[in-house]
Amino acid sequence: MTQKIEQIKLLISDVDGVWTDGTFYIGTDGIELKRFTVLDGVGIAMARAANLKIALISGRYSPATEHRAKELKIEDIYNGSLNKLPAYEALKEKYNLDDSEIAYIGDDLIDIPVMEKVGFPIAVDNAIEDVKKISVYTTKSPGGNGAFREAVVWILEEQGRMNN
Repeated sequence: MTQKIEQIKLLISDVDGVWTDGTFYIGTDGIELKRFTVLDGVGIAMARAANLKIALISGRYSPATEHRAKELKIEDIYNGSLNKLPAYEALKEKYNLDDSEIAYIGDDLIDIPVMEKVGFPIAVDNAIEDVKKISVYTTKSPGGNGAFREAVVWILEEQGRMNN
């Protein structure tokens, strides 16, 4: 597995259920609120420092997700892509990568088609069992509680790049 991990150049992440606990609030004015943790923002900074590219593919369109991605300067965001394969293929082509050079972190059924293609599928602790079964790593943290950062740290540690 170490050889495989060393090849990873791009980490793609789902949002709802990974960056959040899957809960969102909608007020009577229609404004949507989501809770994001700063831990995952630090994970972005760590990935960036290690030249690990990050992309988001969210199945549900959300202005809050768009705002958070912009705040973290994530340029590759597909917001509202129920079929995640076209976004995945576009990212693969954009960065000229093979499946073996990509990791994906997800939690639910719509993540499975991409997770079955990537070299390194990752599940969050509270992912459904079908996602966990195909994953090579499952975080100890549930989605919305630093699971994304944990995945970044784990990849960088396995690559021997945490202190670089």
